[in-house]
Amino acid sequence: MTKRSFGVIGLAVMGENLALNVESRGFPIAVYNRTAAKTETFMAERAPGKDIKAAYSIEEFVQSLERPRQILVMVKAGQPVDAVIQELKPLLEKGDMIIDGGNSLYEDTERRTQELEATGLGFMGMGVSGGEEGALLGPSLMPGGTQSAYHELEPILTKIAAQVDDGPCVTYIGPGGAGHYVKMVHNGIEYGDMQLIAEAYDILKNVLGLSNPELHEVFSQWNQTEELNSFLIEITADIFKYVDPETDKHLIDLILDSAGQKGTGRWTVVTSLELGVSIPTIYAAVNARVMSAYKEERVAASKQLTGPAVEKYQGDVGAFVDKVRDALYCSKMCSYAQGMALLSKASQEFNYGLNLGEIARIWKGGCIIRAAFLDKIKSAFNENPGLPNLLLAPEFKQSILDRQQAWREVLMISNQQGIAIPAFSSSLDYFDSYRRDRLPQNLTQAQRDYFGAHTYERIDKPRGEFFHTDWF
Repeated sequence: MTKRSFGVIGLAVMGENLALNVESRGFPIAVYNRTAAKTETFMAERAPGKDIKAAYSIEEFVQSLERPRQILVMVKAGQPVDAVIQELKPLLEKGDMIIDGGNSLYEDTERRTQELEATGLGFMGMGVSGGEEGALLGPSLMPGGTQSAYHELEPILTKIAAQVDDGPCVTYIGPGGAGHYVKMVHNGIEYGDMQLIAEAYDILKNVLGLSNPELHEVFSQWNQTEELNSFLIEITADIFKYVDPETDKHLIDLILDSAGQKGTGRWTVVTSLELGVSIPTIYAAVNARVMSAYKEERVAASKQLTGPAVEKYQGDVGAFVDKVRDALYCSKMCSYAQGMALLSKASQEFNYGLNLGEIARIWKGGCIIRAAFLDKIKSAFNENPGLPNLLLAPEFKQSILDRQQAWREVLMISNQQGIAIPAFSSSLDYFDSYRRDRLPQNLTQAQRDYFGAHTYERIDKPRGEFFHTDWF
């Protein structure tokens, strides 16, 4: 039997599509799924005519691969990944490699890397973004592990990744859990992006009273602009025009307003707190999904708690739409600035050696947050790798300064109308806090010293000198 050059374990949607992607680039593959019926369905419906070998036991799967074996594991993060690894370990030989392509917690990836490399096996934790279509046609790939492991996989990864004007959307991210850390923060930025778009929709619908066809037109126009051209804006425009065939109504109006989450957004918030990096837009986005899950409570509360009467906007609707666009762009910049600042701090803390310009480059295609302005982010960090915050890059700085009045007006009117805009507000708060040379935390320090003798520094003394006062 001819040996296969690559193997995939796990045939859910992402696993299936990645397997087909690899095979389409000229690499014969083997596939295995714990549930044999799933494998049978895949082989009957999607694999005919393709160079794919199905295995129905883990032993058969391993034996079907040429050495050194390269095995992509696409199963649910957490214990299922460990279970697959434990099944594989006794069957593999020195030099064989396991690639975890799921959304694993970076700390788990660090642990697995150390454990497997100590036995002579290779291990790579690889973030994969692009959803079902990206997995099939070309995702953004974020592989972390040893450089030697990456070089072994590079011929395949560079061919299956999305291709953009400056190369394939894959690069060596860094050691250990670096790949999964970057994918986690990518997802945090994605949470922020999605919430900001949802808030823009809420304002346009409930302040301006735009219909779904009008919303489709607005988002389609926004997607033609350099500032907002992106995958998420594109699909949002598509969503507003979709009519449910069952009811002949716009489907968006029939979808329950309770959003789910799978953990990466929450993990991003947790690690930001541990590292002391401010990411309020991303936190607000995670919290908004949590709040949305209180559906029954919110319905009951709406009958008792009233807000301001929503009044039809009396100004120039077209001009206000443009102001919402500007507010969305400014807030989006803050979300990306927070994510990149978190990556920068994690790189220092964990010795990842992250190249932020290159990370922005591989996000230009395939992934969910792909957007035209990632080119500008790439350029900003390539020109100044030590840039402390994206908001200080000349082009981004001027963009916000030019648009901040519109940004503030949109937030003011939304607040007056009782429209919740947590991510917009958190973004503006981030900008206003970052741009001020003095914040009220001098009072916080005085309070801490008063009740707990925590000490404080003084502006008229050298930094690093601490003082305590007997406030009584």
